[in-house]
Amino acid sequence: MMLLSELRLLCDASDVPPGTARKIVIGRLVLAAFNLGGEFYVTDDTCTHGFASLSEGTIDGNIIECPWHGGTFDIRSGAPVDHPCTVALNTYRTVLKDGAVWIDLNATAGNRMSSQPGESQTCRTSNK
Repeated sequence: MMLLSELRLLCDASDVPPGTARKIVIGRLVLAAFNLGGEFYVTDDTCTHGFASLSEGTIDGNIIECPWHGGTFDIRSGAPVDHPCTVALNTYRTVLKDGAVWIDLNATAGNRMSSQPGESQTCRTSNK
């Protein structure tokens, strides 16, 4: 059975300049929106190792470093890259439409442990 898309407005694209992240809360979801050179990615904001906000971490290329313990994740896939992080982040499919970033709440990564660096669980955005 295929789930229909449940697109939810996340933010204006201009709210997340290239090379930055922004924490956004939608209901019970606390998310981090990342802009990597015009490509938008969304993950859970809370580090899976501790309870730090990843949107407050340091971005280096496609890697986010947790501000508490220095563990890292691949922003594109949510996969852990370096210790102490070992559990992947949930990621969400993104759509860029009319200058706004939307996420598909029905298109989350199914198995958090299966992601490897470089395996994208989010889609690249387009202006269509």
